[in-house]
Amino acid sequence: MKKIGFLSFGHWTPSPQSQTRSAGDALLQSIDLAVAAEELGADGAYFRVHHFARQLASPFPLLSAVGAKTNRIEIGTAVIDMRYENPLYMAEDAGAADLIAGGRLQLGISRGSPEQVIDGWRYFGYQPADGKTDADMGRRHAEVLLDVLQGDGFGQPNPRPMFPNPPGLLRLEPYSEGLRERIWWGASSNATAVWAAKLGMNLQSSTLKDDETGEAFHVQQAEQIRAYREAWKAAGHTRQPRVSVSRSIFALVDDRDRMYFGGGGKEDDSIGYIDDKTRAIFGRSYAAEPDALIEQLKQDEAVAEADTLLLTVPNQLGVEYNAHVIESILKHVAPALGWR
Repeated sequence: MKKIGFLSFGHWTPSPQSQTRSAGDALLQSIDLAVAAEELGADGAYFRVHHFARQLASPFPLLSAVGAKTNRIEIGTAVIDMRYENPLYMAEDAGAADLIAGGRLQLGISRGSPEQVIDGWRYFGYQPADGKTDADMGRRHAEVLLDVLQGDGFGQPNPRPMFPNPPGLLRLEPYSEGLRERIWWGASSNATAVWAAKLGMNLQSSTLKDDETGEAFHVQQAEQIRAYREAWKAAGHTRQPRVSVSRSIFALVDDRDRMYFGGGGKEDDSIGYIDDKTRAIFGRSYAAEPDALIEQLKQDEAVAEADTLLLTVPNQLGVEYNAHVIESILKHVAPALGWR
């Protein structure tokens, strides 16, 4: 395990039980948690994007702010739903955020999962081409994004421009060198993991995937990672790919931890349907004393296969407690898993 970061969905609710009661709270606390995580020595601050929900939505202002407030930590998404995105406008936003962060952006994208609104991408002005699905549309948007992030010119210059142009066709600006190699695909199936490898994207695998064999979640996820790496090698890419997995992990080191997470809970995988056709398997959560937690995680085949672990955090419990959650893993658990 080379890198450990956190993943926040940025939930907020006006409930008095929540430490995060508004969208402003969610955004500002996300920045504060990223700063705290960097100070603790964590490697990454990642954020989930959902639309029509009391969660984080528009990622690039947040990523830019985190980039300006930190110096070392990777900043990223896991993931942005590409069905909702204009890939050219997104390339400009991503380039700006990456330049502000000094080349630390790790941009996770995917074809998306069910959202709060039926076919919400239609309200954003998008619809699949004839004979195509919304998933096809999301993957097509991703392919366009990858193309323009190469930095090649494609726009025909105006012969009478307002400002002088460089010679040749024009590319999108601002352009950030190297960002194309820091795009990740959130794959729920083995087939889309293989597709991502062929296109030269890193792989993000979350706490759910398509149930393709009926085996335990971590076993299926490890097989997905191996299929991805085989496809990467077959595609002839010259750089080493990166792979992240997400987990809900809580080390019980004080009374607060035991109060919140010590009563047991989701200690087994579960099965559900993310749409009418797709049977999915949801991975278990981990909550135990550090020594027991280490032994449990050593049995997780996908954690062993990945190079990056993203810890999902209960952001509504506040920045101070979430920093404690991250620190407990880094201090008491991560070294035994080979981190640093």
